[in-house]
Amino acid sequence: MYINTKHLYKYPLSFFALFFVFCFILTGCTAVPAEPISRTGFYFDTVIDIKIYDNSNENLLDECMKICSHYDNLLSATKENSDIWNINHAAGKTVKVDPETFSLLQKALFYADLTNGRFDPTIGGVSSLWNFSGNTPGPVPDEKEITEALKHVSYKDIALDSSADTVRLSDPCTQLDLGAIAKGYIADQLKKYLKKEGVTSAIINLGGNVLLVGKKPDGSDFTIGIQKPFADNSTYITTVSASDRSLVSSGSYERYFEQNGKMYFHILDSATGYPVETDLVGVTILSDESVDGDGLSTTCFILGLDKGMKLIESIPGTEAVFITKDDQLHYSSGFPRK
Repeated sequence: MYINTKHLYKYPLSFFALFFVFCFILTGCTAVPAEPISRTGFYFDTVIDIKIYDNSNENLLDECMKICSHYDNLLSATKENSDIWNINHAAGKTVKVDPETFSLLQKALFYADLTNGRFDPTIGGVSSLWNFSGNTPGPVPDEKEITEALKHVSYKDIALDSSADTVRLSDPCTQLDLGAIAKGYIADQLKKYLKKEGVTSAIINLGGNVLLVGKKPDGSDFTIGIQKPFADNSTYITTVSASDRSLVSSGSYERYFEQNGKMYFHILDSATGYPVETDLVGVTILSDESVDGDGLSTTCFILGLDKGMKLIESIPGTEAVFITKDDQLHYSSGFPRK
């Protein structure tokens, strides 16, 4: 059987950006001891789904939903009094934040430094101008508005004080958007909770961020199918077998619209304010932690095939498959091919 991991969130206005390819989890035809317990919810402007295969305690799912609600209230840029909302509305003043918010900002700055700002968590002012959601996405924002918003995009405007868990934006007009990395962090926290409770077989799916807990109940790997770009979401371009790992994808075909014969998609260039120019249509990252898969999938998509592959090959224990515009697959050296 397969589990549709289609996500429903939008990039510019919602909490979490969306850069992911649709994925499907195929659990195969092998019999399992019992049907999994599962729960679907709507957080971060995203449909999420959690399935537990080796435990029938519904309280575990209740707690997972509470965890999702907690992070939604903590990290959403659109929810009043969340940490991110408070920072964005502090007019340049110092803001005390939760230690987890601080940790996530540190991770976002790591990827910003890694890419010299191509990955930039201060793109919120630009991303809020774009609409890639709903039945009528678009139109392209006014060029003057984009130009003005770009003046306030610089990750170097984020000042962190680790001694007090405080954050200050040196430019009062700068706006944070952690959409490119936050769902990965939250998936990791859900996995930590489930493993602490003794769960050894589960699938955490936060709108396309797929995180596997252990193996299938029969001891075999899960098989993950990755959708072929611009094809029906049940058409796979490749599959990968994995256990206890994260799979995160970024692609140009998930959220887009066309205007005057040109396609505009949700992965924005922090230098231009428009969708990035790249030779890729999709990237899938296989990693131990979902927060890294989240950051790297966006980063590699922005960098393109050659630079993205070079980056992946330099990171131990992390693999990737890149999909170029001609639908060709380019695997990192250690990617587990079928």
